[in-house]
Amino acid sequence: MKTQPELTRTHRRTYETVFAHPAAHNLEWRDLRGLLNELAEVEEEPNGKLKITRNGQTLSVQPDRHKDVAEVEELMRIRHFLERSNIAESPPDAEGHHLLVVIDHREARIFKADLKGSVPERITPFDPQGLGRHLHSVTDDSNGQRLPERKSFYEDVAKCLRGAEQILLFGTGTGASSAMEQLRAELKQHHADVAKHIVGSVAVDEHHLTEDQLLARAREFYGSATEAPGA
Repeated sequence: MKTQPELTRTHRRTYETVFAHPAAHNLEWRDLRGLLNELAEVEEEPNGKLKITRNGQTLSVQPDRHKDVAEVEELMRIRHFLERSNIAESPPDAEGHHLLVVIDHREARIFKADLKGSVPERITPFDPQGLGRHLHSVTDDSNGQRLPERKSFYEDVAKCLRGAEQILLFGTGTGASSAMEQLRAELKQHHADVAKHIVGSVAVDEHHLTEDQLLARAREFYGSATEAPGA
């Protein structure tokens, strides 16, 4: 099993491109191969396929020898592979860490904000087996807002936060329809021991911020909280 490394700036940029919405159409195979070599065990088979193994999960892909850019279909398969192989059999070690949770209705990204180069655990509220199924929106007829898709989503997030010293939440929007507020409500109701470690919730435009920028904001928040009188 390959442990989660600290990625270089180049690899982190590639990692973010893999998970970009909408899917990228210009990701070069050499960059993708470099990232996979860092995150997983990669073996090139005689037929030209790449066998990728990570945390007990395996994926076989066939890079197009005549194209430098990865096809969107292959990119999506690699994205789903990274998602499902990123969920370890036991929760990530949050003990004593300052965590950042960036959450919307599609996924939660959990960073250790006190570690440089932190790579997030990704938890998705849909397709837990990584089979490529799409999320079906559920709306409240009274206001047209999306309702929480799956209670187990928030349970999985809570499991990953247990033991953290402090937890900061970032999400888009506020109010009852916000995934950030729904997570906070679930934690208060069902995981009070985790909820008491939440130190703030901040509305951000996460889709226009890189993971480095999100982490910088979290560290700024934690730094300001530490310097505050009585902190």
